[in-house]
Amino acid sequence: MTVSTAIDASFIKHFEADVHTAYQQQGSKLKNTVRSKNNVQGSSTTFQVIGAMTATTKNRNSQITASNVTHAPVECSLTDYYAGEWVDQLDELKVGHDERKALALAGAYALGRKTDDLIITALNTATQTAGDDTEALTKDRILSAFTTLNNNDVPDDGERYALVSPAQWNQLLSIEEFSSANYVGDAYPMLNGSESRKWMGIVWIMHTGLPKTSTTHTCFIYHKSAVGHASGQDI
Repeated sequence: MTVSTAIDASFIKHFEADVHTAYQQQGSKLKNTVRSKNNVQGSSTTFQVIGAMTATTKNRNSQITASNVTHAPVECSLTDYYAGEWVDQLDELKVGHDERKALALAGAYALGRKTDDLIITALNTATQTAGDDTEALTKDRILSAFTTLNNNDVPDDGERYALVSPAQWNQLLSIEEFSSANYVGDAYPMLNGSESRKWMGIVWIMHTGLPKTSTTHTCFIYHKSAVGHASGQDI
Protein backbone atom coordinates (compact mmCIF):
# COMPACT_ATOMS: atom_id res chain seq x y z
CA MET A 1 0.00 0.00 0.00
CA THR A 2 1.28 3.45 -0.89
CA VAL A 3 0.76 6.21 1.68
CA SER A 4 0.38 9.71 0.29
CA THR A 5 2.40 12.51 1.88
CA ALA A 6 -0.23 15.05 0.85
CA ILE A 7 -2.25 16.68 3.67
CA ASP A 8 -5.72 17.91 2.85
CA ALA A 9 -6.58 21.62 2.82
CA SER A 10 -8.56 21.41 6.06
CA PHE A 11 -5.57 20.00 7.95
CA ILE A 12 -3.28 22.72 6.59
CA LYS A 13 -5.78 25.45 7.48
CA HIS A 14 -6.10 24.23 11.05
CA PHE A 15 -2.35 23.71 11.38
CA GLU A 16 -1.63 27.28 10.28
CA ALA A 17 -4.29 28.59 12.68
CA ASP A 18 -2.77 26.59 15.56
CA VAL A 19 0.75 27.90 14.80
CA HIS A 20 -0.51 31.48 14.59
CA THR A 21 -2.33 31.23 17.93
CA ALA A 22 0.55 29.51 19.69
CA TYR A 23 3.07 32.05 18.39
CA GLN A 24 0.93 34.98 19.55
CA GLN A 25 0.42 33.45 23.00
CA GLN A 26 3.66 31.61 23.72
CA GLY A 27 6.16 32.42 20.96
CA SER A 28 8.48 35.41 21.12
CA LYS A 29 9.21 36.94 24.52
CA LEU A 30 10.74 40.11 23.10
CA LYS A 31 8.67 41.19 20.09
CA ASN A 32 6.40 43.30 22.30
CA THR A 33 9.42 45.11 23.77
CA VAL A 34 10.62 46.61 20.45
CA ARG A 35 9.22 48.65 17.55
CA SER A 36 7.41 46.40 15.08
CA LYS A 37 6.48 46.65 11.41
CA ASN A 38 4.22 43.98 9.94
CA ASN A 39 3.17 43.10 6.39
CA VAL A 40 6.24 44.75 4.87
CA GLN A 41 6.28 44.70 1.06
CA GLY A 42 9.66 43.95 -0.44
CA SER A 43 12.92 42.57 0.90
CA SER A 44 13.68 45.40 3.33
CA THR A 45 12.20 48.31 5.21
CA THR A 46 13.51 51.38 7.04
CA PHE A 47 13.19 52.51 10.63
CA GLN A 48 13.72 56.22 11.25
CA VAL A 49 15.81 57.32 14.23
CA ILE A 50 14.44 60.74 15.16
CA GLY A 51 16.71 63.26 16.86
CA ALA A 52 15.80 65.63 19.69
CA MET A 53 13.59 68.65 19.00
CA THR A 54 14.27 72.07 20.52
CA ALA A 55 11.45 74.36 21.66
CA THR A 56 11.73 78.01 20.64
CA THR A 57 9.80 81.23 21.13
CA LYS A 58 8.21 83.39 18.44
CA ASN A 59 6.74 86.86 18.12
CA ARG A 60 3.03 87.33 17.59
CA ASN A 61 1.97 86.67 13.97
CA SER A 62 5.45 85.48 13.07
CA GLN A 63 6.49 82.12 11.67
CA ILE A 64 7.48 79.28 13.96
CA THR A 65 11.17 78.43 13.65
CA ALA A 66 11.58 74.91 12.27
CA SER A 67 13.53 72.57 14.52
CA ASN A 68 15.10 70.71 11.60
CA VAL A 69 15.00 67.43 13.52
CA THR A 70 17.57 64.94 12.31
CA HIS A 71 16.40 61.70 10.71
CA ALA A 72 18.80 58.76 10.57
CA PRO A 73 17.29 55.93 8.48
CA VAL A 74 18.25 52.40 9.52
CA GLU A 75 17.61 49.68 6.95
CA CYS A 76 16.16 46.37 8.12
CA SER A 77 16.57 43.47 5.68
CA LEU A 78 14.01 40.67 5.78
CA THR A 79 14.97 36.99 5.70
CA ASP A 80 12.69 33.99 5.19
CA TYR A 81 12.51 31.41 8.00
CA TYR A 82 10.57 28.17 8.03
CA ALA A 83 9.51 25.71 10.71
CA GLY A 84 7.73 22.69 9.23
CA GLU A 85 7.31 18.95 9.61
CA TRP A 86 5.71 16.07 7.73
CA VAL A 87 2.62 14.50 9.29
CA ASP A 88 1.31 11.16 8.02
CA GLN A 89 -2.46 11.10 8.25
CA LEU A 90 -2.48 7.34 8.89
CA ASP A 91 0.04 7.74 11.70
CA GLU A 92 -2.36 10.15 13.37
CA LEU A 93 -4.81 7.27 13.73
CA LYS A 94 -2.25 5.31 15.76
CA VAL A 95 -1.16 7.89 18.33
CA GLY A 96 -3.02 8.90 21.47
CA HIS A 97 -2.37 12.63 21.25
CA ASP A 98 -3.12 15.52 18.91
CA GLU A 99 -0.07 15.32 16.64
CA ARG A 100 -1.05 18.40 14.65
CA LYS A 101 -1.37 20.49 17.82
CA ALA A 102 1.94 19.23 19.20
CA LEU A 103 3.80 20.06 16.00
CA ALA A 104 2.10 23.44 15.73
CA LEU A 105 3.35 24.32 19.22
CA ALA A 106 6.87 23.13 18.35
CA GLY A 107 6.86 25.24 15.19
CA ALA A 108 5.56 28.31 17.01
CA TYR A 109 8.25 27.96 19.69
CA ALA A 110 10.94 27.62 17.00
CA LEU A 111 9.73 30.77 15.22
CA GLY A 112 9.49 32.58 18.56
CA ARG A 113 13.09 31.68 19.42
CA LYS A 114 14.20 32.87 15.98
CA THR A 115 12.37 36.20 16.48
CA ASP A 116 14.10 36.68 19.84
CA ASP A 117 17.45 35.65 18.36
CA LEU A 118 17.15 38.33 15.66
CA ILE A 119 16.28 40.98 18.26
CA ILE A 120 19.14 39.95 20.57
CA THR A 121 21.57 39.98 17.62
CA ALA A 122 20.54 43.57 16.91
CA LEU A 123 20.92 44.49 20.59
CA ASN A 124 24.41 43.02 20.58
CA THR A 125 25.57 45.73 18.15
CA ALA A 126 25.24 48.35 20.91
CA THR A 127 28.37 50.38 21.58
CA GLN A 128 27.75 51.69 25.11
CA THR A 129 28.60 49.46 28.05
CA ALA A 130 28.43 49.59 31.84
CA GLY A 131 31.20 47.71 33.65
CA ASP A 132 33.47 44.98 32.27
CA ASP A 133 32.90 41.33 31.40
CA THR A 134 34.27 39.97 34.67
CA GLU A 135 32.06 42.05 36.96
CA ALA A 136 28.94 40.53 38.50
CA LEU A 137 25.56 42.19 38.03
CA THR A 138 25.79 44.28 41.19
CA LYS A 139 23.60 47.15 42.34
CA ASP A 140 26.41 49.62 41.53
CA ARG A 141 26.65 48.30 37.99
CA ILE A 142 22.89 48.58 37.53
CA LEU A 143 22.96 52.17 38.80
CA SER A 144 25.76 52.90 36.32
CA ALA A 145 23.60 51.62 33.44
CA PHE A 146 20.62 53.56 34.83
CA THR A 147 22.74 56.72 34.86
CA THR A 148 23.80 56.09 31.25
CA LEU A 149 20.14 55.90 30.20
CA ASN A 150 19.34 59.17 31.94
CA ASN A 151 22.43 60.96 30.62
CA ASN A 152 21.30 60.05 27.10
CA ASP A 153 17.80 61.39 27.77
CA VAL A 154 16.23 57.97 27.24
CA PRO A 155 12.50 58.41 27.97
CA ASP A 156 11.39 57.15 31.37
CA ASP A 157 7.92 56.23 30.14
CA GLY A 158 7.56 52.63 31.25
CA GLU A 159 9.11 51.22 28.07
CA ARG A 160 12.64 50.66 29.31
CA TYR A 161 13.63 46.98 29.29
CA ALA A 162 16.52 44.92 30.63
CA LEU A 163 17.42 41.37 29.55
CA VAL A 164 19.42 39.16 31.90
CA SER A 165 20.37 35.48 31.91
CA PRO A 166 19.18 33.05 34.63
CA ALA A 167 22.55 33.46 36.38
CA GLN A 168 22.21 37.25 36.47
CA TRP A 169 18.57 36.92 37.56
CA ASN A 170 19.78 35.01 40.62
CA GLN A 171 22.29 37.78 41.31
CA LEU A 172 19.49 40.32 41.10
CA LEU A 173 17.45 38.35 43.62
CA SER A 174 20.23 38.93 46.16
CA ILE A 175 19.47 42.68 45.94
CA GLU A 176 16.73 43.46 48.44
CA GLU A 177 15.17 46.22 46.35
CA PHE A 178 14.80 43.82 43.42
CA SER A 179 13.49 40.81 45.32
CA SER A 180 11.16 42.62 47.73
CA ALA A 181 7.54 43.22 46.72
CA ASN A 182 7.82 46.60 48.47
CA TYR A 183 9.96 47.89 45.58
CA VAL A 184 8.98 45.99 42.43
CA GLY A 185 5.88 45.66 40.27
CA ASP A 186 4.07 42.54 39.14
CA ALA A 187 5.05 40.36 36.19
CA TYR A 188 3.82 41.44 32.77
CA PRO A 189 1.34 39.13 30.94
CA MET A 190 2.44 40.40 27.52
CA LEU A 191 5.84 38.77 28.08
CA ASN A 192 4.37 35.31 27.54
CA GLY A 193 4.91 33.86 31.00
CA SER A 194 8.58 34.79 31.22
CA GLU A 195 10.07 35.68 34.58
CA SER A 196 9.75 39.46 34.74
CA ARG A 197 9.21 42.36 37.11
CA LYS A 198 9.48 46.13 37.13
CA TRP A 199 12.13 47.89 39.17
CA MET A 200 13.53 51.43 38.85
CA GLY A 201 11.07 52.07 36.03
CA ILE A 202 12.64 49.23 34.02
CA VAL A 203 10.95 45.94 33.09
CA TRP A 204 13.48 43.20 33.88
CA ILE A 205 13.18 39.99 31.83
CA MET A 206 14.99 36.69 32.31
CA HIS A 207 16.00 35.19 28.95
CA THR A 208 17.97 32.02 28.22
CA GLY A 209 19.10 33.09 24.73
CA LEU A 210 21.60 35.84 25.58
CA PRO A 211 25.13 35.74 24.13
CA LYS A 212 27.61 33.81 26.27
CA THR A 213 31.41 33.61 26.26
CA SER A 214 32.73 30.87 28.56
CA THR A 215 30.77 31.64 31.75
CA THR A 216 30.07 35.30 30.95
CA HIS A 217 26.68 36.42 29.67
CA THR A 218 26.01 39.69 27.86
CA CYS A 219 22.98 41.48 29.30
CA PHE A 220 21.10 44.39 27.73
CA ILE A 221 19.18 47.44 28.86
CA TYR A 222 17.31 49.46 26.23
CA HIS A 223 14.25 51.51 25.31
CA LYS A 224 11.53 50.11 23.05
CA SER A 225 12.12 52.82 20.44
CA ALA A 226 15.81 51.86 20.07
CA VAL A 227 15.21 48.46 18.46
CA GLY A 228 13.05 47.44 15.50
CA HIS A 229 11.64 44.16 14.19
CA ALA A 230 9.95 43.80 10.80
CA SER A 231 8.03 40.96 9.16
CA GLY A 232 6.68 40.53 5.67
CA GLN A 233 3.92 38.10 6.61
CA ASP A 234 2.28 37.14 9.86
CA ILE A 235 3.14 33.75 11.32
